[in-house]
Amino acid sequence: MSEQKSDATYTMGRTQEETERLIQQSGLYEDVTKRLLEEAGLFNGMKVLDIGSGAGDVAMAAAELVGADGEVIGVDVNAEILETARARAQGAGLANIQFLAGDARTLDLPDDFDALIGRLVLMYMADPADALKQLTARLRPGAIVAFQEVDFTSIEAFYTDHTPLMNNLAQWAVEVFKRSGAHTGMGFDLYSAFLDAGLPEPTLRYTAPMGASEAWGGYQFVANSFRSILPLMEAYGIVTAAEVDIETLPQRIRAEVVASKRPILLPPHVTGWTQLP
Repeated sequence: MSEQKSDATYTMGRTQEETERLIQQSGLYEDVTKRLLEEAGLFNGMKVLDIGSGAGDVAMAAAELVGADGEVIGVDVNAEILETARARAQGAGLANIQFLAGDARTLDLPDDFDALIGRLVLMYMADPADALKQLTARLRPGAIVAFQEVDFTSIEAFYTDHTPLMNNLAQWAVEVFKRSGAHTGMGFDLYSAFLDAGLPEPTLRYTAPMGASEAWGGYQFVANSFRSILPLMEAYGIVTAAEVDIETLPQRIRAEVVASKRPILLPPHVTGWTQLP
């Protein structure tokens, strides 16, 4: 009998700073997520299961689309971050969301959902296709399956000899995700994961935020991301805190943009959705 694989270590850690980074990330990628949910077909009155809810942004976006007649259940293995998600949903006046702590694959959940959604969650699962198989058992016939995942396999191609700092950052980031066991190519692997789970062929999009203006929030987002992954980077011997120098990182990235006249590209995301027969 073969040994069952374990899920990847959550590369970004579980700190309050990481929760704040997740909220900032949602601001940078919210248009991508909103378009995915709208194109997938979420509408008023639907019952939605959001896995890997984190600070609640994807669940809240879905809750707005399904309206007061709909319902969203958000699930995350990190019970602490769900306290933030609940507070944010309450602050936004969204009474149609419920958050549950646990693994969505094993929780006792109903089997009448109209949609299964998630963002940056399959990349941490040992077997994404098997996870989809388990989770789609909770869906009604005709239900929607929609996911948004990062793809690190192409990001290094966007940097040049004129961007040494971003070259290093990209290499360090990709390496720490690889070492943690995450699927660094999950974005492009969405297609095969859907098919291997027995789902119909998904509709796919590839997109990445980019910017170069003085006030662009991407510089600080990159620095905050490295703040979150730094403990694992040091533990794996990839790079030291002194080499990263997080406190000056946003300014150094911006200076490289000015010198190279080359915008910064944030990690590309692939969205994929399909509908059950």
